[in-house]
This record gives sequence, C-alpha cells and structure tokens, in this order.
Amino acid sequence: MTSRILGVVREQVLAALFGAGNAMDAYNVAYRIPNLVRDLFAEGAMSSAFVPTFTRHLTQAGKPSAWRLANNVINGLIVITGILVVIGMVFAEPLVGLFAGAYRAVPGKLELTVFLTRLMLPFLTFVAIAAACMGMLNSLHRFFIPALSPAMYNVATIACAVLLVPLMPALGFPPIAGIAIGSLIGGAAQLALQWPVLRREGYSYKPMLDWRDENLRRVLILMGPGTLGLAATQVNVFVNTVLATGQGTGAVSWLNYAFRLMYLPIGLFGISIATATLPAVSRYAAQDDGPGVRKTVADGLSLMLMLNVPATVGLMLLAEPIVRVIFERSAFTASDTLATAGALQLYALGLVGYSIVRISSPVFYALQQNRTPVLVSVATVAVNAILNLALVRVMGYRGLALGTSIAALFNAVVLIVLLRRSLGGIEGARIIGSLGKIAVASLVMGLVCIGVDAAAMRWLPGQGIGPQIVRLTLTIGASLLSLAAAAHALRIREFRESVALVSRRFRRSAP
Repeated sequence: MTSRILGVVREQVLAALFGAGNAMDAYNVAYRIPNLVRDLFAEGAMSSAFVPTFTRHLTQAGKPSAWRLANNVINGLIVITGILVVIGMVFAEPLVGLFAGAYRAVPGKLELTVFLTRLMLPFLTFVAIAAACMGMLNSLHRFFIPALSPAMYNVATIACAVLLVPLMPALGFPPIAGIAIGSLIGGAAQLALQWPVLRREGYSYKPMLDWRDENLRRVLILMGPGTLGLAATQVNVFVNTVLATGQGTGAVSWLNYAFRLMYLPIGLFGISIATATLPAVSRYAAQDDGPGVRKTVADGLSLMLMLNVPATVGLMLLAEPIVRVIFERSAFTASDTLATAGALQLYALGLVGYSIVRISSPVFYALQQNRTPVLVSVATVAVNAILNLALVRVMGYRGLALGTSIAALFNAVVLIVLLRRSLGGIEGARIIGSLGKIAVASLVMGLVCIGVDAAAMRWLPGQGIGPQIVRLTLTIGASLLSLAAAAHALRIREFRESVALVSRRFRRSAP
C-alpha cells in the first residue's frame, strides 16, 4: 500500500510539473521501452520461471542448493540485461523512431525521447536483479520488504523531481532529465533495500556463472514461454502508447495517468494476492497436492473479486472527481482532467481481468504447463491489436483504453477455463456464488455512491481543492460503509475472512 500510494504521489508531482505536455509524452514513451523489457524479461520471468524453480530447490534440497541457483540466475541476468542495455543505447534513435515516429512532427520531441531513452536504459539491469531478490524473499515467506521495495523507486523519483528538476537547465539539460535520473536511482534503491534481508537469510553473492548448469538452463528455458505468457498486459499497454503517439499532444500522458490510477487497486490487491499465492501453489505442485493447488487458487480468486469488483464500480463512477483531486493543479488543466477521467473509466472495465491474469497465469508454470499461457497471451495480443486499431479510429485515444480492457477480460476468461480443465476444477461453484453476492454488494455501493456524490455537490458546491476533497472523502467513506454492510448482510465469506484477519493482526499488535 505504501508503494502504490507513493506511486500516485509521484504521478501527482509529475502532473503538477509537466502536465500532459510534450516533455511528459516524451518521458512516458522513453520510460515505456525499458519498463516493457523489465515487465516481460525481469518480473515476468521471475514470476513464471525462477520462483517455482527456486521454491522447488528450497523444498527438496534446502538453502545451499537454492543459493547456488540464485547466484547463477542473478549473474545471468546481469550479463543478458547488460547486453540489451548496450544494444538499446546504440540503436535508441531508430528504436524510438519506430515506436513514436509521429513525434517528428513536433520540433525536438523525438530527439528528447531518444535522449531520455538512453538515459534510463540501465534501469533495466537494476530492476532485473531486484525482481530476482523479490522472488527469493517471497519464496522464503518474506513479503513485506519486497512489497515495500518499489516504494524506493517512487521516493527517489519524487526527491529528484524536487531537487534535480530545477537544476537541470543550469546544467544544460531539459528539466525532465531530472525525472529520468530519479528513475535510475530508484531502480538501484529497490535492490539496495532487499539485499540486507537476503543476507540475513543466509544468502551470499558469488560471481559465479555456469551456463551448463542444468537448473540455470531450466530457468532460462522457462523464461521464454514465461515471459510470453505474462506479456499480454504489458505488450497491450505498449501498443496503446505507440498508437497514442499519433493522437496529438497529451494522449500518451492521459492514458498513462489513467492506467496508473486503474493499476492502483491491482497493485494493492491483484498483485499482492498473486505474490502470496504463487509460492504456495508451487509448494503444493512440488508435493503433487492437487486439492491444495485448487483451494489456494480458488481462495486467491475469490479474495481478489471481493476487493476488485467494488474497486471497478468506484473508479467508473468517481473517475472525474478522483482525477481532479489528485492531479488538477499547476500544469495539469481541467481539460486534462476530463481527458484522463474518460480513459480511466474505460480502463476500469478490465480491472478484474488484469487481476485474474496476474493470479492464474503463473499457476500454469508452477504446474509445468508452459505452453498454455503462451498461446493465450499471443492470442490476447492479437485481439488487443485488432480492437485498438478499430476503436482508435472511432473513439480516439479512449478507444485504446476500451480495447485493452476487453482484451484483458478475454485473456482472463480463457485462462480460467483452461486452468479449471487442467486442475479438474477450481471450486467454481464457490467462486460463482461469491461473485454473485459481491456483485449485489457492489451494486448497493454504487447506488449509495451516486446518491451521496449528488448530495455532496448540493451541500458543498465550491470548486476549491478543500470542498473537492471533502466531497470525495464523504462519498468514498459512505460507499465503503454501504459495501461493508451489504457484504455482512449477504454473508460473503471473503469479507468475513478479511475482517477477521485484520482484527487478529490488530489484537496481536495491540500489546
């Protein structure tokens, strides 16, 4: 939660400094290139290939064997990402021209994007190693520090926005370069936070790299399909960025701001649940415990639905006031608010789909069924490309958000159907029953949200930031209370378990 909220603060700072202008568009495209490779190659590979293999070594052979595997993987990542960084720097200009050729129409915009791309590419190596550390700690049941580590990236970016951006022109660089430097420092900070915890667990880094090692080869072999299997969301967002470069100044930034807000509940709930689910599924799979795998997957999906279905309703109904309160100041104008809110509403439609994919796709790799998510991911990318090419002509940049959401839901439905077939069931009756109750509770919440928002506008009609915050706080508070009341009345199991877990935590920490 700390990491994700700081991520929103980071976006607030960037919006205030740069709004949705040419510099922000250039930064978003430049950042998207290393970040896409990071999502696919580093984090995707860690989730799908390294974590199940590392967990299997811990379970069957103990820590010494797992540490040997970790050293081989980390050093392999350093070599491979280092090569990719060098190639990216050398060919940055044609690479950016390929993805953002429309920027040539604005003097200096393409050149700025190329400069920022070269500056940020080493970020890839830092976060690749940080992702490996995160996978190791999660396998060791250490979740807090890995979950907190992305916060270091946000803290570094915010600090550089405040300290470096004003200094850049005096040093002969554009102000946005300070944000790119912050990204580099933030990537290194993610790694630095996790390293001492790994050391305390007994890990000791050694500069060893044996390409002939059977376990390293297994991880590298799994990385290919693992990367493709988790690629759909990241590739689709990248496709959106490329298509949005031709939609005029601001389109790339509006989509990016909207996606960041939509991704907040995914980061809080979807990824968190997936992170906790994968090591457990990997252990059950290593022990050939089918019922354990089915129950763990069903629990993860049900809990995710309890959290993200109401979040979908809330984002769709309150998109405009949320964007206005968070972003609308300084360089971020009222027209930017309307444009970003329109994209956010359409992105929110796919929220549940994104979260289901994050939970279900890695399960196939834990089950040694690597081809399935790869084929589904390829099909999803194709569906997304077709939808976006069609919808962008009809709806402009908002069509890109809608096409991506439809593709995410397609991806989720296909994966769930295939996972159910593979596991011989995933307690579908329980999940569907919970979903029905959750939908009713979310409907009640939505009606309360509409009513309270309208009443708050009558009671506090001012347009200043104070009245806006009070109105939004009242509306969200009343909506959450109505959701809790409806969930309690409907006896939603996941709601009761969540409340009981939080209550036990508070009772345990009270003394």
